[in-house]
Amino acid sequence: METVVGFMVVMYVFETYLDLRQHTALKLPTLPKTLVGVISQDKFEKSRAYSLDKSHFHFVHEFVTILMDSAILFFGILPWFWKISGAFLPMVGLDPENEILHTLSFLAGVMTWSQITDLPFSLYSTFVIESRHGFNKQTIWMFIRDMIKGILLSVILAPPIVAAIIVIVQKGGPYLAIYLWAFMFILSLVMMTIYPVLIAPLFNKFTPLPDGDLREKIEKLASSLKFPLKKLFVVDGSTRSSHSNAYMYGFFKNKRIVLYDTLIQQCKNENEIVAVIAHELGHWKLNHTTYSFIAVQILAFLQFGGYTLVRNSTDLFRSFGFDTQPVLIGLIIFQHTVIPLQHLVSFGLNLVSRTFEFQADAFAVNLGYAKDLRPALVKLQEENLSAMNTDPLYSAYHYSHPPLVERLRAIDGQDKKTD
Repeated sequence: METVVGFMVVMYVFETYLDLRQHTALKLPTLPKTLVGVISQDKFEKSRAYSLDKSHFHFVHEFVTILMDSAILFFGILPWFWKISGAFLPMVGLDPENEILHTLSFLAGVMTWSQITDLPFSLYSTFVIESRHGFNKQTIWMFIRDMIKGILLSVILAPPIVAAIIVIVQKGGPYLAIYLWAFMFILSLVMMTIYPVLIAPLFNKFTPLPDGDLREKIEKLASSLKFPLKKLFVVDGSTRSSHSNAYMYGFFKNKRIVLYDTLIQQCKNENEIVAVIAHELGHWKLNHTTYSFIAVQILAFLQFGGYTLVRNSTDLFRSFGFDTQPVLIGLIIFQHTVIPLQHLVSFGLNLVSRTFEFQADAFAVNLGYAKDLRPALVKLQEENLSAMNTDPLYSAYHYSHPPLVERLRAIDGQDKKTD
């Protein structure tokens, strides 16, 4: 256990070093040369102020987080809380020996603790930082309502999922890793199916994109690429934030594209919006989503395989202060023990994601959208007040998308090749 806490602290120091490098880059008073004359000075100053505010907040949040996480492990709060959650069950007439009930009691306490400790940070981020820079559109009532909806969804969805995992681990035998992976694979497909249809509409309103030039251009583009577009939505993202985005989802022949209303408001040139969609369709055409999904499934299977190797290690549980070996606690302990590998995997996935972004940009350029994609990316950077100056080490470690400077350089290079 001491080794795990030690590595957590080492990683905190390393990532704080990267954060300091990025903070220094954010303080630079001038734009990168590539963006001079492209980004207005006014937008740069606003972006710089917003990024520095978020950076200061991040330092505080991460410091508090590492203190709490380390204390929970080092002072044996985890096993103490497990015992307390079990002792609570007889008070309400439930069997403390039932591991499923014990686990749900434990998770209820953890969720309550998490809500309490995260709430001040969420409130400050939303109603101070985001409001100060003109992004937050939520009222406090809307914030509370969303929080309550999230809690209710957890209360509804968590019990059957947790119960299924516990039963699988208890009955899995030598094929445990396969059964766990199969269950999580099916669960991910189910959640990917029901989330946009049943869950997302609880938080946002999705309406069909009105007939007009924009709709015709997107449908024409999708048809030319044989993209099976079934529905084209606009989501009212502006009710909560003025940040903008676009995405697609769906399986097989039932694909949907969603545009944030803020994207439509910010990009007055419809061809720029279509260029953004061309980029997103590039991910589909180049099978990036499929490759990413396969990679996630392989990693999940390897993790479940690793868990089966350590779940019966009495010494490992004892090192964390447990004299029993509950399924959920075993998963938590395993996640802590593979932290070094998780950081390496995350870094590797970011490198792959960045490559995919360059390829999707090149795909849009090859379709003839270079002159529209370039200003679209600049507009998104400006309107979202994204960081203009980035430290290369910080970017390589944290960013799943390349910085704007690198993307514009790559688009210009690809455009010249196309010409």
